Amino acid sequence: MKSTTPVFPLREIQMGCLVCTLLCGMFMSQSYAQENPSDSLKLINLSEVVVITAGKTLNHQKQRKPLSTLDEFLESSRSINMVKRGAYAWEPTMNDMASERLAVTIDGMQIFGACTDKMDPITSYVDVSNLSEAEIGSGQQGAVFGNTIGGGINLKLDKSNFKPSGWSGSLETAFETNNKMRVFGGELNYSDEKFYLNTDAIYRKADNYKAGGNTEVNFSQFEKYNFAVNSGYKLAEDKSISATLIYDEARDVGYPALTMDVSLARAVIGSVSFNQDTLFGSLSNWETKVYYNTIKHVMDDTTRPDVIVHMDMPGWSDTAGFYTQANLSKDKHDFFFKADGFYNKSYAEMTMYPTNSNEPLMFMLTWPDVRTKDVGFYAEDHISFKKSSLKLSTRLAYHSNSVEDEFGLNSLKIFYPEMTKANTRFLKSFSAHYHSKLNDFHFKGGVSYGERAPSVSEGYGFYLFNSYDNHDYIGDPDLNTESSADATISVTYKKPIFEITAAANYFYVVDYIIGKVDNSLSTMTIGADGVKIYTNLAHAELFNTSISGRYSISNAFKLTADLSYHRGIDDKGDNLPLISPISYNAALDFYKNQYSASLSVAGAGAQTNYNPAYGETKTAAYAILSASFGKRFFINENDLFVKAGIQNIFDANYSSYTDWNNIPRMGRNIYATISYSIN
Repeated sequence: MKSTTPVFPLREIQMGCLVCTLLCGMFMSQSYAQENPSDSLKLINLSEVVVITAGKTLNHQKQRKPLSTLDEFLESSRSINMVKRGAYAWEPTMNDMASERLAVTIDGMQIFGACTDKMDPITSYVDVSNLSEAEIGSGQQGAVFGNTIGGGINLKLDKSNFKPSGWSGSLETAFETNNKMRVFGGELNYSDEKFYLNTDAIYRKADNYKAGGNTEVNFSQFEKYNFAVNSGYKLAEDKSISATLIYDEARDVGYPALTMDVSLARAVIGSVSFNQDTLFGSLSNWETKVYYNTIKHVMDDTTRPDVIVHMDMPGWSDTAGFYTQANLSKDKHDFFFKADGFYNKSYAEMTMYPTNSNEPLMFMLTWPDVRTKDVGFYAEDHISFKKSSLKLSTRLAYHSNSVEDEFGLNSLKIFYPEMTKANTRFLKSFSAHYHSKLNDFHFKGGVSYGERAPSVSEGYGFYLFNSYDNHDYIGDPDLNTESSADATISVTYKKPIFEITAAANYFYVVDYIIGKVDNSLSTMTIGADGVKIYTNLAHAELFNTSISGRYSISNAFKLTADLSYHRGIDDKGDNLPLISPISYNAALDFYKNQYSASLSVAGAGAQTNYNPAYGETKTAAYAILSASFGKRFFINENDLFVKAGIQNIFDANYSSYTDWNNIPRMGRNIYATISYSIN
């Protein structure tokens, strides 16, 4: 559907006005200063940091929903939305761009999912118990984490880092009424000036959830285990080594928006690092890490009724990599240098079992053992002036793909007879961002250029079924490199008791990669509407704008709100898929005398700029009200924290533009968490 003029329905205008009123109200009275809570989002060079640290009572007190899933924490960011295919493993998007256009890392480590249907984003293989914060860089601000178009997300692991705190630990539990989710977790830590050891474990199990109106959403259950150990030892005053091991396993994961579920999603993630405070006199904070991770993901439909042809679809992804980085300060310049590289093997297959056991099995490789090598160099220079600063950065990378399985290579040659086994690209990115302070105003702006290679699915996928638009997809190994030029600007007016920020960015993406129908090809999936080939559009344009603010009503009360608008069109002016309608959030938080409480509203307008060619249908406007209350107790110098809350108070039945196939979200949900920390 072609549409270039935004349409704002009445309810959308009303709710937008409500949030604008809350924002404007921040300027209309005087009160007392208050520090931002530790889980607030702090702007750092046009980026955000979402503080996550679990197992810490002080952090629990300032989080609206302690022990929530990592997906819920990331969704609290102004920069990130989450695509939902069920209650588990949501896929992060940034600037209305999905995971192919993002660089997502765990503590700087490159990790790639093993599912051809994107049912296991990287964020699904860690838990809040492992993490301290999520670093979020928009556009080429995320290039420090890897090649990207839309931005980068780095999930930093929680480490004691030689704090002289001795032994400490915690036990946590939570329960949610809607899907009967049970959460049990704990950690045990030791740290002194020469050695630290952090261990944590968490278990989650949930039944099917219920949408608004008490309607059960079948196949939305899941069960997850996560264990992590990280340790460090000081070799000398300025030298140390550290190691990390994470084991994450999910079983019996339902995906109500898809045709298959997951019987197993397992990851083992390990790393060893060397750190040195100074190097060659001028260089400092030198860190070198080597890492390896292996992922297995098994899709099956054995629990689904009325399956015409049973299928098994396992996938594997193994990645080995390294990075080394250091800082250099000289006069007004603060340099950062990083060299990194990884080697990934992606392999996935599908076996179809005919109802007639005398008929032969059908087998094909959906990812034909694709090996990816990437070696890159990133550098940035932060130049400080009297009341301003300029950050220049660049990334240069050598990237290659090769198909190692002959059967898979020959399968792709059915469509591309002249294709070669290997494909090599040189990827580039450049950015310049300027920050100026004038009295209480902060002005930020920047321009960037970046490139990214096609993903394994886009380049080498073989009959990947997409239930969103009901088409099979086939990759194209000869796709052009996708590139993007973007510009961003923001203005902040900041006082001790309040601040307000208006921001906007614009992306012009050349050779935008998306699936297009090829009517000459036959479907492989029973009931599919057709076959799409990944192809390059001449260009696409994406625009995002927002206004956000906070106001400290008193030392105890704080008001926050934000409102955003998004737009995305292709080279013909048609709407791109999965573009957010106007959306808003507002919250009133209270912290005083070890008590905490919050009242929040979140919603969006109707999705008017959608495209049926990609399987989209119009989603209605919605507004969701939630509340929570908590209390911190002291028991023999230890901490006990209790918090309870209710989400979707009025039990609305709704879905958003990010809900795959418009699967309804969770209805009214009452939760309670208990955390006991031993200091």
